[in-house]
Amino acid sequence: MLDDFLIRAALAGIGLTLATGPLGAFVVWRRMAYFGDATAHAAILGVALSFGFGLSVYIGTLAVALGMALTVASLSGRGHAMDTVLGVLAHSALAFGLVAASFFSGLRVDLSAWLFGDILAVSRADLAIVWGGALAVLGLMLWRWQGLLTATLNEELAQASGLNPRRERLALTLALALTVAVSIKIVGALLIAALLIIPAATARQLARTPEAMAMGAVGCGAASVMAGLLASMQFDTPAGPSIVAAAACLFVLSLGVRRRA
Repeated sequence: MLDDFLIRAALAGIGLTLATGPLGAFVVWRRMAYFGDATAHAAILGVALSFGFGLSVYIGTLAVALGMALTVASLSGRGHAMDTVLGVLAHSALAFGLVAASFFSGLRVDLSAWLFGDILAVSRADLAIVWGGALAVLGLMLWRWQGLLTATLNEELAQASGLNPRRERLALTLALALTVAVSIKIVGALLIAALLIIPAATARQLARTPEAMAMGAVGCGAASVMAGLLASMQFDTPAGPSIVAAAACLFVLSLGVRRRA
């Protein structure tokens, strides 16, 4: 029989995929991979500030991730080159986060857990936060689905339909920041973007409609979680990286399936 911590880890990972699946689809469609990476890197600064001010890690991470996402959106809207802005902010936020973390001995010892995740240490309270945040993101995606999809396909068409593309981008920004905040303890700051992108990219090889891709991304993410946890238990490897490695293997398999189709 599985231990309680393994059950909690599986439930946390599967709950997280409810958010990363549909959100990851938009990240892939909009080519926002580096945007997700920058927001995730900023999470380490949020962790350090949370320790410094005695806040919940989830609150501190959400605040910094949201601030990073809004800053990037604002600067890119003023004509700055997106890749340059993201490169500067991503590496700067990670560097400042690591420097800030060095001032707190407890955080310095556990820093690898925040960088690479520790899904096996998820508590019942963490599980409630993960599922609450994931369901909130999923609800936002379902509510704004048609508007997000239209704005992603063609912003001029979205405006002609009475939609505001900036509002849709803001919805994605909020969803991304919340996803980063709730997933920091599970897969860590360095692997969040991978869990957003790889399952969605895998589903893209097989899906024929946007909705099928989003649902497929959830399924691929959940399968990666289960396979990664089993591999971690079998081979005594880190759980977070094992989950991402399993997702990468599924992506390679999907390429083979598509070639045969």
